[in-house]
Amino acid sequence: MDMLRRAGVAEPHRWPQAMMAATEQGWPAATAAPLASSNGADSYGVFKLSYDVRNEDQELLQKVWKSCIRVAVSGAAGNISSHLLFMLASGGVFGMDQPVSFQLLGSEESLLKLEGVAMELEDSLYPLLREVRIGTDPRNLFKDADWVILLGAHPRTPGMTRAELLDINGQIFREQGRALDEVASRDCKVLVVGNPCNTNALICMENAPRLRRENFHALTRLDENRAKCQLALRAGRFYTSLSRVAVWGNHSTTQVPDFLNARIAGEPAVDVIGVERWFREEFTPTVANRGGAIIERCSRSTAASTAVSIADALKSLVTPTPEGDCFSSAVCTDGNPYGIAEGLIFSMPCRSKDDGRYEIVDDFVIDEWLDEKITASEEELLKERACVSHLIPNAPPAACEITLDTMLPGEI
Repeated sequence: MDMLRRAGVAEPHRWPQAMMAATEQGWPAATAAPLASSNGADSYGVFKLSYDVRNEDQELLQKVWKSCIRVAVSGAAGNISSHLLFMLASGGVFGMDQPVSFQLLGSEESLLKLEGVAMELEDSLYPLLREVRIGTDPRNLFKDADWVILLGAHPRTPGMTRAELLDINGQIFREQGRALDEVASRDCKVLVVGNPCNTNALICMENAPRLRRENFHALTRLDENRAKCQLALRAGRFYTSLSRVAVWGNHSTTQVPDFLNARIAGEPAVDVIGVERWFREEFTPTVANRGGAIIERCSRSTAASTAVSIADALKSLVTPTPEGDCFSSAVCTDGNPYGIAEGLIFSMPCRSKDDGRYEIVDDFVIDEWLDEKITASEEELLKERACVSHLIPNAPPAACEITLDTMLPGEI
């Protein structure tokens, strides 16, 4: 079951500046007209209205309106989505002149709640939000998507091992990968958030061979943001003074926040802070356990900061990376400059020009201690890949040998 909502005419005072400029130049006000659903479902609500610009000045139209981008989100009725969607609709991620369309995937059980999310988006009157579709079929909701954010995953239940969680969620991400392969835009960018996100992203990528392998990401930006926070607190500097802060490896307790290459006001963080023992014994576990510490105090998930980190991750891909800086993302290791095994989704320092593409930063210094930690995370991901080999096309059978529980505290 899928439903469609299309964006209506916004109040003039809520229009982006580019639209206001067009009005001031004498562009006639567009009329609202109902549009038929592209998937046969009835339209309803304010999103069934759309600007009819067929009779307007086409040259001026092209200068003012960018083509709408389609953003698909799974797990769209969940807590993270409840924060994220409003950030995306506001223009703060893709740009204040970039219209967006939401294609929101839920389950049969969450469909009523998903409709409530669409109703809140209606009431928010975002002028850049041109369309909202909701439903339960990924092949409908991923169709022609330019960006896909995969939030939905099976929660870890009491007594469930990491290997069991990998298998259960791997089946979900195998099917979503197949759906993306069939219907998404060929240049679609995919960000996996549902845990274990690195290996879920790997399964999704391997089941979507028509999409570019480099366009698959797993979220480690929250780990980077937490690392920046701890460095700023220890140094007594505001976080905007930090650069070249990267996180290596898996989104698990084997993650490696990199203090060796980090800079504070352009100076090496190790020199500014000057306490080597703190870096090696306190910094990494504090970052890894931050989510659990928040949940212990608030008795709720870290949905808000996770949503902010997703917005940060997306914005880093569509905004030029400042000279000499980087951002963290778990990406495909094929051809990487650090000798990490190929065929993994592994967090590394990246930079972008602004078109959604990125390159791996190749000038990070790796000392013996850092290399040992990176190797441990690499070995963990190799074991995870072996555990899900039955979900990866053409992968040779492999034994699952995961014995340690490295899930981050609070992420169950």
